[in-house]
Amino acid sequence: MTERSTHTRQSVDWWLIGAYLALVIIGWLNIYAATHSSEPGSLISWSSRAGKQFVWILTSLGLAGLILYILPSRLWESTCIPFYVMVLGLLVLVIFVSSDVKGSHSWFNLGPVRFQPAEISKISTSLLLSYVMSQQNFRMTRWKDFWTVVLIIAVPMLVIVGESETGSALVYAGFIFVLYREGLSGWWLGAIGLIIMLFVGTLKWSSYWSVMFMTAMLLLCNAFMGPVRSRNKRLLYGGVFLLVMGTFPFVLRHFCEQVQAHMDFLSTRVWVPAADETYNYAWSFLLKVNPLWVLLGAGALALPLLAWKAWNGRDRFLAISLGVWTAGVALVFSTDYIFQNVLQPHQRSRIEVLLGLREDPAGVGYNVMQSKIAIGSGGLFGKGYLQGTQTTFGFVPEQATDFIFCTVGEEWGFFGCLLVIGLYTFLIARLVLDAESCRGKFTRIYGYCVAACVFMHLFINVGMTIGLMPVIGIPLPLLSYGGSSLWAFTILIFIFLSLYRNEKKYF
Repeated sequence: MTERSTHTRQSVDWWLIGAYLALVIIGWLNIYAATHSSEPGSLISWSSRAGKQFVWILTSLGLAGLILYILPSRLWESTCIPFYVMVLGLLVLVIFVSSDVKGSHSWFNLGPVRFQPAEISKISTSLLLSYVMSQQNFRMTRWKDFWTVVLIIAVPMLVIVGESETGSALVYAGFIFVLYREGLSGWWLGAIGLIIMLFVGTLKWSSYWSVMFMTAMLLLCNAFMGPVRSRNKRLLYGGVFLLVMGTFPFVLRHFCEQVQAHMDFLSTRVWVPAADETYNYAWSFLLKVNPLWVLLGAGALALPLLAWKAWNGRDRFLAISLGVWTAGVALVFSTDYIFQNVLQPHQRSRIEVLLGLREDPAGVGYNVMQSKIAIGSGGLFGKGYLQGTQTTFGFVPEQATDFIFCTVGEEWGFFGCLLVIGLYTFLIARLVLDAESCRGKFTRIYGYCVAACVFMHLFINVGMTIGLMPVIGIPLPLLSYGGSSLWAFTILIFIFLSLYRNEKKYF
């Protein structure tokens, strides 16, 4: 064996390829398990979805070999801009020329094959992000560079939302981890988490408690991020404010109950016009008092004082906190509009069922309920391959695609789920470790982009099958049935392997 072939073999991460192959094979076996009772044919028969997936696997391996050994690795960096523009054009075009598939306009029908450009857009966005962020003069802390990468991510994301593919669009949120690795402040991650909690809290509980939660978080952050000498004073003032405003709704309700009791008492006695009129006035006044407006009024009175203090003391964090509080209040008041007018009816229904706002076991909650039954019935070691009753009798819709994980849970049990999640964890960890070991910024950033895409798909899909996320229709990478998804993740991963191999073979 020549020295060159030895270096070539050692520069390829075979552990990463092994994890990829293991997940692909597990997916193929579970697709057959999910469909064998309803579709004739064997594992390699074209008449079944497992047989079609076998063809996609063979073509994916061909693509992997082409990318890894034939196409030059420099091709991806030099063509990322026209590739991004072309895919963006396909994303827009598919809205107008595609047919409606379960409320979504995101598939090109090419004879017997369907193609979803949203899957390829993750590749083009990752490549362009890597190219822009790897430039020598790029600085994440500079506003121009920051908004450039935001636009690169946001444009395809918004177009995909226009296709009614919310699940695919949500994957783009994972790129924030890439930006964080390249210098984005960790406070942006906190801000996104706060937005999610405010939206959910407003829907689940009330606007008042959402604003209270945000106020408490900001007061706590300012107490510990501000000057040490004023920490105790900020904690004291903030604690008193939260105590007063936190108990105010309960005190108000108590007074209302007391007034009502007095009115009931007066109705049993001799009528006293003056007293009756007084209690009626007090009752009507108390009923009109909204704790939210009292809280916002207190905040509005404090804003000018705190703004002056931030300006006078050059307290940048306090100034940002005031802006965040104002934006958070605006978000709370716009939550209902976004929920009723931006989200699709089926998306609203799924979120309502997830948050427990309504029960619908025979409707939008049916998939999740059956999925949880299938996973729970598997126990520790599962019922055995092809022995799952939920799987065999087709109780779970879309079990070969979006809900493939519940097949693993029922037939392979807890340890089977642990094995699959462990393989994903290993794959993501290898991507991150390989990316960190690279000298070139383009390869490193692209590796993080791949890891972020795989992680978001895994997190959303598994969360949805166990009832922790709304059902938004997103495949499990390398396991779910479908050529577009398998091809996209194969290309995504093997472009990184090609870049990694090209860099490592000289060291």
